[in-house]
Amino acid sequence: MPVLYRFKKKIEIRNDGPPITSDLKGTCMDLSIFEKMDAPDLREYIQFLLWHYRVVDAFWYLNITERYDEAAADQLNEKVWGRVAAMAAKDLVSRFNIQEKGLQGFVKALRFFPWCILVGYQIKQTPEEVLISVPSCPTQVARTQRGLNEYACKEMHREEFANFARQIDPHIQIECLFAPPDPHPEDMHCQWRFIVKAEVGMGK
Repeated sequence: MPVLYRFKKKIEIRNDGPPITSDLKGTCMDLSIFEKMDAPDLREYIQFLLWHYRVVDAFWYLNITERYDEAAADQLNEKVWGRVAAMAAKDLVSRFNIQEKGLQGFVKALRFFPWCILVGYQIKQTPEEVLISVPSCPTQVARTQRGLNEYACKEMHREEFANFARQIDPHIQIECLFAPPDPHPEDMHCQWRFIVKAEVGMGK
Protein backbone atom coordinates (compact mmCIF):
# COMPACT_ATOMS: atom_id res chain seq x y z
CA MET A 1 0.00 0.00 0.00
CA PRO A 2 1.27 3.55 -0.68
CA VAL A 3 2.73 5.51 2.21
CA LEU A 4 0.75 8.70 2.66
CA TYR A 5 2.23 11.66 4.49
CA ARG A 6 -0.31 13.95 6.09
CA PHE A 7 0.33 17.63 6.71
CA LYS A 8 -1.25 19.78 9.39
CA LYS A 9 -0.29 23.26 8.33
CA LYS A 10 -2.02 26.44 7.34
CA ILE A 11 -0.71 28.63 4.54
CA GLU A 12 -1.72 32.28 4.53
CA ILE A 13 -1.69 34.01 1.17
CA ARG A 14 -1.90 37.78 0.92
CA ASN A 15 -2.84 39.47 -2.33
CA ASP A 16 -3.50 43.18 -1.71
CA GLY A 17 -6.53 42.27 0.36
CA PRO A 18 -7.61 40.15 3.31
CA PRO A 19 -5.48 37.04 3.86
CA ILE A 20 -6.64 33.82 2.24
CA THR A 21 -6.00 30.85 4.51
CA SER A 22 -5.69 27.37 3.11
CA ASP A 23 -5.97 24.61 5.71
CA LEU A 24 -3.85 21.67 4.57
CA LYS A 25 -4.96 19.40 7.41
CA GLY A 26 -5.73 16.00 5.98
CA THR A 27 -3.98 16.71 2.66
CA CYS A 28 -1.79 13.80 1.59
CA MET A 29 1.26 13.32 -0.60
CA ASP A 30 2.02 9.83 -1.81
CA LEU A 31 5.79 9.50 -1.32
CA SER A 32 5.86 5.72 -1.61
CA ILE A 33 7.83 5.90 -4.87
CA PHE A 34 10.85 6.99 -2.82
CA GLU A 35 10.69 4.15 -0.30
CA LYS A 36 12.74 1.74 -2.43
CA MET A 37 14.62 4.28 -4.51
CA ASP A 38 18.40 4.01 -4.17
CA ALA A 39 20.71 6.97 -3.55
CA PRO A 40 21.70 7.61 -7.22
CA ASP A 41 18.04 7.68 -8.30
CA LEU A 42 17.15 9.96 -5.39
CA ARG A 43 19.91 12.37 -6.42
CA GLU A 44 18.68 12.24 -10.01
CA TYR A 45 15.16 13.07 -8.88
CA ILE A 46 16.39 15.93 -6.71
CA GLN A 47 18.19 17.34 -9.77
CA PHE A 48 14.93 17.02 -11.72
CA LEU A 49 13.01 18.94 -9.05
CA LEU A 50 15.64 21.67 -8.80
CA TRP A 51 15.75 22.05 -12.58
CA HIS A 52 11.98 22.49 -12.76
CA TYR A 53 12.05 24.85 -9.78
CA ARG A 54 14.26 27.08 -11.91
CA VAL A 55 12.29 26.52 -15.13
CA VAL A 56 8.98 27.51 -13.50
CA ASP A 57 10.59 30.67 -12.13
CA ALA A 58 12.02 31.57 -15.56
CA PHE A 59 8.79 31.00 -17.52
CA TRP A 60 6.73 32.77 -14.87
CA TYR A 61 8.91 35.88 -15.14
CA LEU A 62 9.09 35.84 -18.95
CA ASN A 63 5.35 35.46 -19.35
CA ILE A 64 4.57 38.26 -16.90
CA THR A 65 6.99 40.46 -18.86
CA GLU A 66 5.29 39.60 -22.17
CA ARG A 67 1.77 40.05 -20.79
CA TYR A 68 2.48 43.32 -18.96
CA ASP A 69 6.01 44.71 -18.87
CA GLU A 70 9.36 44.21 -17.17
CA ALA A 71 8.58 46.69 -14.39
CA ALA A 72 5.49 44.72 -13.41
CA ALA A 73 7.44 41.44 -13.53
CA ASP A 74 10.18 42.91 -11.34
CA GLN A 75 7.70 44.16 -8.77
CA LEU A 76 5.90 40.83 -8.58
CA ASN A 77 9.18 38.94 -8.49
CA GLU A 78 10.33 40.90 -5.45
CA LYS A 79 7.09 40.13 -3.62
CA VAL A 80 7.07 36.46 -4.57
CA TRP A 81 10.68 35.65 -3.68
CA GLY A 82 10.65 37.82 -0.59
CA ARG A 83 7.72 35.79 0.70
CA VAL A 84 9.04 32.42 -0.51
CA ALA A 85 12.45 33.03 1.09
CA ALA A 86 10.91 33.78 4.47
CA MET A 87 8.73 30.67 4.29
CA ALA A 88 11.69 28.55 3.20
CA ALA A 89 13.94 29.73 6.03
CA LYS A 90 11.26 29.08 8.63
CA ASP A 91 10.58 25.62 7.22
CA LEU A 92 14.27 24.71 6.98
CA VAL A 93 14.89 25.73 10.59
CA SER A 94 12.07 23.41 11.66
CA ARG A 95 12.87 20.47 9.38
CA PHE A 96 16.60 20.40 10.05
CA ASN A 97 16.51 21.55 13.68
CA ILE A 98 18.71 24.58 13.06
CA GLN A 99 19.14 26.18 16.47
CA GLU A 100 22.04 28.50 15.77
CA LYS A 101 21.40 32.23 15.39
CA GLY A 102 23.51 34.92 13.77
CA LEU A 103 25.73 34.27 10.78
CA GLN A 104 26.32 30.63 11.67
CA GLY A 105 22.62 29.82 11.61
CA PHE A 106 22.11 31.90 8.47
CA VAL A 107 24.78 30.01 6.51
CA LYS A 108 23.65 26.64 7.81
CA ALA A 109 20.08 27.26 6.63
CA LEU A 110 21.08 28.97 3.39
CA ARG A 111 23.04 25.92 2.20
CA PHE A 112 19.71 24.03 2.07
CA PHE A 113 17.97 26.80 0.08
CA PRO A 114 17.33 25.65 -3.51
CA TRP A 115 18.81 28.77 -5.10
CA CYS A 116 22.06 28.30 -3.17
CA ILE A 117 22.36 24.85 -4.75
CA LEU A 118 21.15 25.89 -8.21
CA VAL A 119 23.37 28.95 -8.51
CA GLY A 120 26.35 27.62 -6.58
CA TYR A 121 26.84 30.42 -4.08
CA GLN A 122 30.44 30.89 -3.02
CA ILE A 123 30.18 31.50 0.72
CA LYS A 124 33.09 32.96 2.66
CA GLN A 125 32.40 33.08 6.38
CA THR A 126 34.36 34.76 9.18
CA PRO A 127 33.23 35.57 12.73
CA GLU A 128 32.54 39.16 11.62
CA GLU A 129 30.84 38.72 8.26
CA VAL A 130 29.60 36.46 5.50
CA LEU A 131 30.42 37.23 1.88
CA ILE A 132 28.33 35.58 -0.84
CA SER A 133 29.69 35.68 -4.38
CA VAL A 134 28.09 34.49 -7.61
CA PRO A 135 30.73 34.10 -10.34
CA SER A 136 28.26 32.77 -12.90
CA CYS A 137 24.51 33.24 -12.47
CA PRO A 138 22.64 30.67 -14.63
CA THR A 139 19.70 33.04 -15.09
CA GLN A 140 21.89 35.87 -16.37
CA VAL A 141 23.98 33.54 -18.53
CA ALA A 142 20.81 32.12 -20.14
CA ARG A 143 19.49 35.62 -20.88
CA THR A 144 22.79 36.73 -22.40
CA GLN A 145 22.93 33.63 -24.61
CA ARG A 146 19.45 34.46 -25.89
CA GLY A 147 20.44 38.02 -26.75
CA LEU A 148 18.53 39.54 -23.82
CA ASN A 149 19.79 42.22 -21.46
CA GLU A 150 20.78 41.24 -17.96
CA TYR A 151 17.85 41.08 -15.58
CA ALA A 152 17.98 43.82 -12.92
CA CYS A 153 17.90 41.36 -10.03
CA LYS A 154 19.40 43.54 -7.29
CA GLU A 155 16.23 44.58 -5.46
CA MET A 156 14.62 41.16 -5.80
CA HIS A 157 17.64 39.46 -4.22
CA ARG A 158 17.86 42.12 -1.54
CA GLU A 159 14.28 41.31 -0.55
CA GLU A 160 14.94 37.58 -0.80
CA PHE A 161 18.13 37.60 1.29
CA ALA A 162 16.76 40.06 3.84
CA ASN A 163 13.60 38.04 4.49
CA PHE A 164 15.51 34.76 4.65
CA ALA A 165 18.04 36.20 7.11
CA ARG A 166 15.33 37.82 9.24
CA GLN A 167 13.81 34.41 9.96
CA ILE A 168 17.14 33.20 11.30
CA ASP A 169 18.14 36.30 13.24
CA PRO A 170 16.52 39.76 12.95
CA HIS A 171 19.88 41.40 13.74
CA ILE A 172 21.47 40.24 10.48
CA GLN A 173 22.03 43.13 8.09
CA ILE A 174 22.60 42.87 4.36
CA GLU A 175 24.71 44.97 2.02
CA CYS A 176 24.80 44.58 -1.74
CA LEU A 177 28.34 45.21 -2.99
CA PHE A 178 27.14 44.95 -6.60
CA ALA A 179 24.46 43.18 -8.61
CA PRO A 180 22.73 43.84 -11.94
CA PRO A 181 21.93 46.48 -13.06
CA ASP A 182 25.19 47.63 -11.39
CA PRO A 183 28.42 47.36 -13.39
CA HIS A 184 30.25 44.18 -12.41
CA PRO A 185 33.42 42.26 -13.32
CA GLU A 186 33.16 39.81 -16.21
CA ASP A 187 33.88 36.92 -13.85
CA MET A 188 31.45 37.92 -11.10
CA HIS A 189 27.73 38.69 -11.40
CA CYS A 190 27.07 39.80 -7.83
CA GLN A 191 28.39 39.97 -4.28
CA TRP A 192 26.57 40.37 -0.98
CA ARG A 193 27.82 41.05 2.54
CA PHE A 194 26.07 40.06 5.77
CA ILE A 195 26.88 41.21 9.30
CA VAL A 196 25.15 41.07 12.66
CA LYS A 197 24.24 44.39 14.19
CA ALA A 198 24.70 44.36 17.97
CA GLU A 199 21.67 45.23 20.07
CA VAL A 200 21.67 48.65 21.72
CA GLY A 201 23.32 48.44 25.12
CA MET A 202 25.17 45.21 24.30
CA GLY A 203 28.58 46.48 23.35
CA LYS A 204 30.03 48.87 20.81
